[in-house]
Amino acid sequence: MAEYGAEQIQILEGLEAVRKRPGMYIGTTSSRGLHHLVYEIVDNAVDEALAGYCTEIDVQINKDNSITVTDNGRGIPVDINAKAGKPAVEVVFTILHAGGKFGGGGYKVSGGLHGVGASVVNALSEWLNVRVKRNGHIYEQSYERGKVTEPLKIVGDCSEDETGTRVHFLPDKEIFTETTVYDYDILKQRLREMAFLTKGIKIILRDDRDGLEQEKIFHYEGGIKEFVEYLNKSKTPLYDQIIYCEGVKNNVQVEVALQHNDSYTESTFTFVNNINTPEGGTHLAGFKNALTKTFNDYARANKILKDSDQNLTGDDIREGLTAIVSVKIEDPQFEGQTKQKLGNTEARTAVDSIVSEQLTYFLEQNPAIAKAICEKSLLAQRARDAARKARDLTRRKTALESTSLPGKLADCTDKDPKNCEIYIVEGDSAGGSAKTARSRATQAILPLRGKILNVEKARLDHVLGNAEIKAMITAFGTGIHEDFDISKLRYHKIIIMTDADVDGAHIATLLLTFLYRFMPELIKQGHVYLAQPPLYKIEKNKKVWYAYSDEELNNIMLEIGRDQNNKVQRYKGLGEMDAEQLWDTTMDPEKRILLRVNMDEDSSSELDVTFTTLMGDKVEPRREFIEANAKYVKNLDI
Repeated sequence: MAEYGAEQIQILEGLEAVRKRPGMYIGTTSSRGLHHLVYEIVDNAVDEALAGYCTEIDVQINKDNSITVTDNGRGIPVDINAKAGKPAVEVVFTILHAGGKFGGGGYKVSGGLHGVGASVVNALSEWLNVRVKRNGHIYEQSYERGKVTEPLKIVGDCSEDETGTRVHFLPDKEIFTETTVYDYDILKQRLREMAFLTKGIKIILRDDRDGLEQEKIFHYEGGIKEFVEYLNKSKTPLYDQIIYCEGVKNNVQVEVALQHNDSYTESTFTFVNNINTPEGGTHLAGFKNALTKTFNDYARANKILKDSDQNLTGDDIREGLTAIVSVKIEDPQFEGQTKQKLGNTEARTAVDSIVSEQLTYFLEQNPAIAKAICEKSLLAQRARDAARKARDLTRRKTALESTSLPGKLADCTDKDPKNCEIYIVEGDSAGGSAKTARSRATQAILPLRGKILNVEKARLDHVLGNAEIKAMITAFGTGIHEDFDISKLRYHKIIIMTDADVDGAHIATLLLTFLYRFMPELIKQGHVYLAQPPLYKIEKNKKVWYAYSDEELNNIMLEIGRDQNNKVQRYKGLGEMDAEQLWDTTMDPEKRILLRVNMDEDSSSELDVTFTTLMGDKVEPRREFIEANAKYVKNLDI
């Protein structure tokens, strides 16, 4: 047994802890963590904007894949910090939990609450250089892997009123072993959202890499009102105006923008000090309460609801709603370390009060809009009542009710969900092969007939009336919406297995749309996968190879040689494979390739736009999306 004494207790100095356990500070060292470094530095510049000192932020991807972030804020202080005995800028970049966001008067509201942003970026960079314009001078300091390599020095002069900070860093490939290449589109989505949430700020994103040169400027004087317009661009608004409420109560700044559209899904996004809170919290609760109470009061007062009618529910009123709820608060309290849910009670009171008062005034001033929303809500109420009966049919009331499972489901014998997986298979032919090929102990097969309903264009009662969707809901066991319970999931892997062609891709997208809109937690917790059937079968001299891409096919042909003995078969569908081939290539856990479907909650609003663009009614936004993303399409018979 290894010794365990005082000598085994390690003390990590400076930023060594960050390099030892980077996941604790940026979540992951994958692509998501890599991009998080940029957000940390940009967040600091945005905090300057929230304080009223910064109007422009420039983010640049350089030729060597380093990042430069420049702002025209006040500039990080350069005088000596008495407690540390070092220049303040050095303290910010080399000491954890150091910054102007801990009640010292530097910032009233801030997104970077823990004071780890700049120092963590420094620790995880091969090198970092910071340049500050302040006091009529230009100051500069350099670091390598978090350690100072040059003391702070003056490298030039500037005018007294010229201020700002420039941070230039190169992510460390020793930390980011998966990739150190930045994705312009990922940065674009996040920076666009930041610009919407910070009214009037200009954020410029430039890519200077060879062959990738491009630039985008984000500048929205309308702030979150323009955010709602952007989110609704692929939908048809129910009315032309954006309803906007703002005010300050209990030291909480509240901004809310909303507009209904002709869809049946709600898209409400909440933010605290520009931080996305995907799990909501007290500010969302205050918004929902204000919306429900105000519309019911208006409908009663104007005889849209009779005395004998039941109240509209929040779900009824929020059908087809796009809304942004943004609060700025001095001391936000988040539940958990991930900042996903706000806990401050004063935020609920502030949002409820401001929205109730200003929304009531708006409805009185705009009776036509008020009536349109109430009428849509009444239709939603009737559909919800009809859906309640359909929903009851999808609930598995006890684990013993095996007869309630769909008849076409070939279930597995193992009852431990951790061991079980279900294949959602396109068509009866492929379903038949899959049922024969599967491992009966752990693999269940649910064949679907044709394309399922596009839930983006359907109300809840129609969704729950669809036989294929009902079969999936019943088979999974979790229920949907308010009935959803992840603990009742019967299979820990839900695998979408469709043909490797355009129709197969469409069916997979329809299924993902359904899961995203009605069971998003399955995606968030990593239970949803895409099977990857091979595209080609190659035979030569009684030997068989399978290729999953054109590139792999070419590599195999180079290896075995191109001659008349080669037989190459392009699979048009899963039904062309016999059971043995399907098992060997697509279902055998030892050999198969599965793609896990991930959901980045940092850009949830952009994800919402993508689903609406792809599956909504408007053709033009979809055409633009396809033209912009056609370069990523591979191996589809188009």
